[in-house]
Amino acid sequence: MNSPREFWPRWAESLRRYQLNHLIASFLEAGNPLALLGAQAIYFSGGFVKSDQLTALAATLEEETEVRAFASFLVEEHKG
Repeated sequence: MNSPREFWPRWAESLRRYQLNHLIASFLEAGNPLALLGAQAIYFSGGFVKSDQLTALAATLEEETEVRAFASFLVEEHKG
């Protein structure tokens, strides 16, 4: 698997389509401890479902700097 960031444009587009990008960005900025728990849940479920996107999401949620960077990406993508 390459960098999790390669999935960000696709995720941002999906969230924007359902007008959830600002909500998710706010949640990611405020809920970092929950993001880490979410990453662990995704890793645990990896035994049942294999997906590069889920692995990339877990890797993004695991790192606080990546969580903040993705939240900023969601907001900036909306402006552009």
